[in-house]
Amino acid sequence: MEGAEVASLLEERGLGRVAVFRTYRRRWLLLAAVCLLNCSNAMLWLTFAPVADKTAAYFHMSLKMVNWLSIVYLLISIPFGLVATWVLDSVGLRCAVILSAWLNMMGSIIRMFSVLKFLSLGSQSFWYLFIGQCLCALAQPLIIFSPTKLAALWFPDHQRATANMIASMSNPLGILIANVLSPALVPEEKHIPLMLGVYAIPAVTACALATVGIQEKVPPTPPSASATNSTSQPFLIGLKMLLRNKPYIILAVCFGGGIGMFTCFSALLQQILCEKGYSNEFAGMNGALFTVCGLLGALLLGRYVDRTRKFIESTKICFCLSALASIMFAVTSRFRHQAVTLAITSSLFGFFGFAIYPIAMELAVECSYPVGEGTSTGLIFVASQIEGVILMILLQALTVRVSENPSSTCALDQDGVLDWTTPVLVLAGLCSAMACFYVIFFHTSYKRLHAETNTGDLAKAEDTATADVPKS
Repeated sequence: MEGAEVASLLEERGLGRVAVFRTYRRRWLLLAAVCLLNCSNAMLWLTFAPVADKTAAYFHMSLKMVNWLSIVYLLISIPFGLVATWVLDSVGLRCAVILSAWLNMMGSIIRMFSVLKFLSLGSQSFWYLFIGQCLCALAQPLIIFSPTKLAALWFPDHQRATANMIASMSNPLGILIANVLSPALVPEEKHIPLMLGVYAIPAVTACALATVGIQEKVPPTPPSASATNSTSQPFLIGLKMLLRNKPYIILAVCFGGGIGMFTCFSALLQQILCEKGYSNEFAGMNGALFTVCGLLGALLLGRYVDRTRKFIESTKICFCLSALASIMFAVTSRFRHQAVTLAITSSLFGFFGFAIYPIAMELAVECSYPVGEGTSTGLIFVASQIEGVILMILLQALTVRVSENPSSTCALDQDGVLDWTTPVLVLAGLCSAMACFYVIFFHTSYKRLHAETNTGDLAKAEDTATADVPKS
């Protein structure tokens, strides 16, 4: 009976079966639900920015009030980001995705109440619009934090970076769609109700797909060794571990700052270029190139890292190249008639900068393991929002009023247009400084990959020991 006792003991410790992993086809359905949800939320975020003037005219309000429909996302995500990390790591992925899907759908539907004529809301219509945006903003942290958790729980180690990349990059895809679709749907202000109705369709579809398609908190059999410990640390303990983790802090500051810079670039691109005589159509084309090339870069780098596991080397090289692209843009954007060069630099900035995003999220999990994926990625997102707010205020404060500039295509007001020379140079300098700091000081081991390797080796050794025990 000695052999049976040894086998029983190994089974009790979970060592005899730890090497048995399995993947399920329904993981692609979960990935599709998260992708559609992420894309829809980004579309709802930037619904009004490309048609701000027509939105202001339709609802009889100022442009500042229209801007609040986008700013509310940034403000709500900072405090609610911590709540979202707790929900994701303590309650589970299924609850987090379904909750975010319903918040996103309800927000999109409530926004439509503002344009229903039979309700006769009058001046109150804006508040229905604002409340709807707030609900969508509450869903954003839960949605953005989900890709890393989904990849860890449902995908094998050789597919994690790719799955994370696909789910994460659906957010900038939604931004791209909003920038193209909103102007196409609203040639005149009377078409605002049509736009709100069209944007509600993906939200409703994503909610139905998430509610019906996600039936399990975790897969019956994990796809990898690390998936068995995906929520091994309680939220508060994990939070303390992260705050004491030097590599993670460096990654959060540098990568969070990078996201903040990309947010500023996207939001201020039209204002930066119009002062030098570039049209709004050209600024929009640069924004589209920035996003499309970024998606391509993320796809290629995600596949490369899945095969090589070179997380650190890839992020350092791309961070440096994106810093060089930011310097090129800062210099080129200060001259007129540089359309081709500006298009190339915007494409390179997006290609190398966006490529870092999903890999850095995976790297955050690797350097902070066994802290939960929601907590490790969530804190980076919160840091990026805080740094984004600071950068936005700083860059706008550094602008200089120019009373006369005949080549400008900006909409003139009584104080003239803004010169962005100093802000873009400061932005390029900060990007370069963060890239240098990251390259020099960031060093870490791949804790999750090492844990999986050690667990696999231990399981093989224990299986061999069990096989060598003579049967009674």
